[in-house]
Amino acid sequence: MSWRDRHRERLATAEEALRVVRPGDTVAVASFSNTPHTLCRALAARAGALGGVRVDHLASLFPWDPDAIALTTNYATAADRAAVNAGRVGYLPVSHWHADTLPPGVSPTPDVYLVPVSPPDAAGRCSFGTGAWFSPVYCRAARTVIGEVHEDFIRTGGDSWAPVERFRRLVPAEEPTGMVATAPRTEEETAATEVICTLVAHELVRDRDTLQVGIGTVSSALGLYLDHRHDLGVQSEAITGGVPDLVRRGVVTGRHKVVHPGVVVGSFMIGLTPEELAFVDGHPGFALYGFGSTDDVTTLVREPNLTAVNNALLVDLTGQVASEGIGTQLWSGVGGQAAFAIAAAYSPGGRAIFVLPSAQRTADGLRSRLVPVLPPGTPVTLPRGFVDYVVTEHGIATLRGKTLRQRVEELLAIAHPDFRAELRAEARRLYSC
Repeated sequence: MSWRDRHRERLATAEEALRVVRPGDTVAVASFSNTPHTLCRALAARAGALGGVRVDHLASLFPWDPDAIALTTNYATAADRAAVNAGRVGYLPVSHWHADTLPPGVSPTPDVYLVPVSPPDAAGRCSFGTGAWFSPVYCRAARTVIGEVHEDFIRTGGDSWAPVERFRRLVPAEEPTGMVATAPRTEEETAATEVICTLVAHELVRDRDTLQVGIGTVSSALGLYLDHRHDLGVQSEAITGGVPDLVRRGVVTGRHKVVHPGVVVGSFMIGLTPEELAFVDGHPGFALYGFGSTDDVTTLVREPNLTAVNNALLVDLTGQVASEGIGTQLWSGVGGQAAFAIAAAYSPGGRAIFVLPSAQRTADGLRSRLVPVLPPGTPVTLPRGFVDYVVTEHGIATLRGKTLRQRVEELLAIAHPDFRAELRAEARRLYSC
């Protein structure tokens, strides 16, 4: 029998399944690359008939209408960035995460949870595919759970599935889950990324390190530059492209990990090729857990040599890192950057590394991404005391244990040459350096 025959009583169309949502309900939706578009479209179509419905969609990739539904997120994306910055979507600046707990500000017991899953297997397990995100907690906490079924979803270990009995309805997907549309790197960006990742891989990452690699134009490419290393581990929120190949080659073994030894751990996967996904599917060396579990500092500090590598939008000349936005305009969110950088500071042998191109070409010309001070209103994602290294295509700035004057010199040395004189003049004026 097929899964449809075995669970015929749960099968429904999206429109039929979403009738369970009532006026005034809170609906939670699976995050980011696991956005269930078929269910989201059906709910959006009912918005006019549902007064007072709130949708908690963290890192949404669905274009909700914030005039029709009250929305809450913790991470702006291309789908809602304009609405977040216009104050039409509630934004939660969350920096700390706790195992088996939803972030503060979202409903801890939503009325309905919408999540994409695999068909139930012979044991009745529905996999969350390439992203656990907050689904393990939501599936236990929500009054009603509706699954959007994707025949091609992979299966991993960890807390990455829910029993079919937990789903009131199973809806066959009519389109893929949310995908992250990324603009191709320019020739300049590609060159900068290659140099930066090479510097990090050869000068800062060591054999036996346990890595966290964040998503972003530069950092997410790091896995492609580590094939000369030995016995690396991965304890991350994101499992990025290149990591499965490192497992296949024996570069990533997790042999020296304390938390989940021998296993690549994350909350979601992003940027993997079809070949990499096929390799991961059913592989015992990969496990996905809820975001609160993977990003819990109290767990991460147990991991020796935790090396956190993340993208930055701007860095000031004392080492303050801005990754969420510039001025009062939000670009993304905190995600797990703060958690992993702080954990790295307490991890024996740990390091917090931030990467960015030294400058960015805009419609107004070239602009430095190393700045004298962060623009007014810019949120500080990581205070300078937790920043060990900053890397651009012009080199590595070592900040741990350095005075303000030494930090300024380190960062000036890796700034774009076109801006060094201007930055030095501002450093003298602002910091007497």
